[in-house]
Amino acid sequence: MKKLKVASLLLCAGLFLAGCGDGGGSSDGPESDEKTSISWMAMLHTASPPSGDVTQKLEEYTGVEIDFTWVPDASKTERLNAALASNSLADIVSLTEINNTTVRSSLASGMFWDVEPYLEEFPNLAEISEDRLESSRIDGHIYGVPFLKPIARYGVLVRKDWLDNLGLDVPSTLEELSAVAQAFTEGDPDGNGVDDTVGFVERDESFNVGFRSLSGYFGADNWFTITDDDEVMPSFMQPEYKEAMEWFRNIYDNGWMNSDFAVMAKNDQKNYIVQGRGGIVLSGLQEVRNYIDDAAGTDEEHMEWVLINDIVHENVERRILSDTNGGMGGWLAIPKNNVETEEDLRVVLKFINDLMDEEPFTLMTQGIEGVHYEIDDEGVYVRLDDTKWQQEVQPFSSSRPSELVTVFPSSNPYVNLANEKIRENEEFAVINPTQSLTSETYDRSWSSLIEGISDAYYQYMTGEIEIDGFDTAIETFLRNGGQQIIDEFTEDYRSQQ
Repeated sequence: MKKLKVASLLLCAGLFLAGCGDGGGSSDGPESDEKTSISWMAMLHTASPPSGDVTQKLEEYTGVEIDFTWVPDASKTERLNAALASNSLADIVSLTEINNTTVRSSLASGMFWDVEPYLEEFPNLAEISEDRLESSRIDGHIYGVPFLKPIARYGVLVRKDWLDNLGLDVPSTLEELSAVAQAFTEGDPDGNGVDDTVGFVERDESFNVGFRSLSGYFGADNWFTITDDDEVMPSFMQPEYKEAMEWFRNIYDNGWMNSDFAVMAKNDQKNYIVQGRGGIVLSGLQEVRNYIDDAAGTDEEHMEWVLINDIVHENVERRILSDTNGGMGGWLAIPKNNVETEEDLRVVLKFINDLMDEEPFTLMTQGIEGVHYEIDDEGVYVRLDDTKWQQEVQPFSSSRPSELVTVFPSSNPYVNLANEKIRENEEFAVINPTQSLTSETYDRSWSSLIEGISDAYYQYMTGEIEIDGFDTAIETFLRNGGQQIIDEFTEDYRSQQ
């Protein structure tokens, strides 16, 4: 087994280093006798690199020697930028900062292989969905195998036991959801005779998370939209977006939402919910497990939830905004300086392809059977030693080329239900149309420009300004560079039609 080179953290700017070559995996792709090891710059989300035998098992499966260099997530940006600038990379570089200007310009510079012409040669890579491929394009090219993620994980979580206590049906429209929010606030859903509950529990990331997801139900698009005349326009300029704002402010004005949402951190939101103070959450469907787990042993341990992924509004068709960049979590990019020939490129692609097989996916997710887990009579993977798993397996999870290989059954029915609902979202996901487009002004100025729109959203929600004040913020956005972003994205979009 190739040793882990922690010292090389200082050399490789924040990417995942793992490598391999022509393999002993199950794919049918071409093989090469020339390359037998692969280096991989890999991001580290845990306190230390993995120990144990998982790397050796991956080497045995793929038939290549793997040389991981792990870079801590906290320092990935500066180290990645430095590595790209000096071209001191590895055979595989995990580029997960999708909107990083240095990353995007490096990808577009010709430094990395355009892998699209080769994907069809490998069975797993050939099955990557067109939506995810489109989301991974830069200037019309795919400069790395995209990390595959669920395309849309969000929905509406509602306390089912509160619905039952009040004799309410599961809401399926925004009108019904509003009525539930009112009932949860005014109707004593917990039956304690005290006015101590609200409907919605929202948090300080509302503009980017909860409300953004809600706006999709009204017909607003994902950060940007394409108009009928092929103009690329920010979604917050759509009438549907403002309609969503007005609806949500009505919820706030009526007291059917926690009044401190604009300053409530995510963990405080969870505590608020676990304490039984609110019953509607705009969040990832998988979050319900955390509420159930944290409520164990408390007065709310018998809470029940319904997971809703099909809320609709009037004549707007069912839809859900993607929260994962169109199911694409970055690129497994292959530098031309490190992998110089097509033959060696195919070795690296075959390695990535093989990691999408179920056996290596299980190794990188659950670990080794009998060491990290066992399978019970219900087919559930039971962890044998959580600490051992955290040390030897967990660091690999963010380096899996695909999170879609298989879904492991859980003993928690909410986990299984969330996985099912997330799979259903795939068909109805709405993706940001500018992910594959280029705008220098966007790269340079978006993060500062969008702050003005975000501030205006919170001011509007809390009554500091009215909708004309939000329109003023849009005018400021356009005047300070937003119009240039629109023009540049529009020009790029029209050039590709």
